[in-house]
Amino acid sequence: MAKLLEKALTGAIKERKHTLGTKQVVSSMKNSKLVVISQSVSTETAKKIEESAQNDSVPLLHFNDTSVTLGKLCGLQFRVSAISLNSLSATNVQAIIKEYETK
Repeated sequence: MAKLLEKALTGAIKERKHTLGTKQVVSSMKNSKLVVISQSVSTETAKKIEESAQNDSVPLLHFNDTSVTLGKLCGLQFRVSAISLNSLSATNVQAIIKEYETK
């Protein structure tokens, strides 16, 4: 697993600087620094999130696993299909994306 992503996700959960759920992520896109969506998201919903992220120039990360795994990575006991992180620095976002792409 991507260590930087895991650290950023758990940190955002602890600090309450995140938004969970596909509808909430789309509506709060302007405040987001990074959006992560799982494979469990339907293609139609994923397109909506992608378009919204592009319009607000927010980096989007496609998590290559299920919503159950993403929930566990966040340290939560339920499924997470989409999460947006609101408190990351630009350098952290770039490092997370670079680490995830090289995996």
